[in-house]
Amino acid sequence: MSYSFAKTVSMSFDEAIANVTEKLNKEGFGILTEINVQETLKKKLDVNFRKYHILGACNPPYAYQALQAEPHIGTMLPCNVIVQEFEDGSVEIAAIDPAASMQAVENPALA
Repeated sequence: MSYSFAKTVSMSFDEAIANVTEKLNKEGFGILTEINVQETLKKKLDVNFRKYHILGACNPPYAYQALQAEPHIGTMLPCNVIVQEFEDGSVEIAAIDPAASMQAVENPALA
C-alpha cells in the first residue's frame, strides 16, 4: 500500500503552492507551517537541492476529534503536503494517504 497521493500539475512551483493553499482553505484546512527545504538544506549543509516545500496543514475540528480519540495522534499532526519541482521543471503536489497513516494507529475511532 502506498503511503501518499501525488499529482504532477501544469503550473509553476509558486502557483502550485498558492493553488494547494487555496484549495486546502476551501476544505477547512489552514497552513500552520511552511518549511522551505531547499533553503534550509542550503543554510545548514551548504548543498543545492530542488525547490521543495512542506506545508503543514490542519483542520481544527478533525484535529480536535482525533486528539480526543488518540492521545498520541499529535505525533502525526499537522498533515503534511509537499510541493516540489524536479530538474525537468515539472511540479508535483503530494500528500499523505490518511487511510494508510491511520492503519498504523490501530484505533477504530480514527478509521
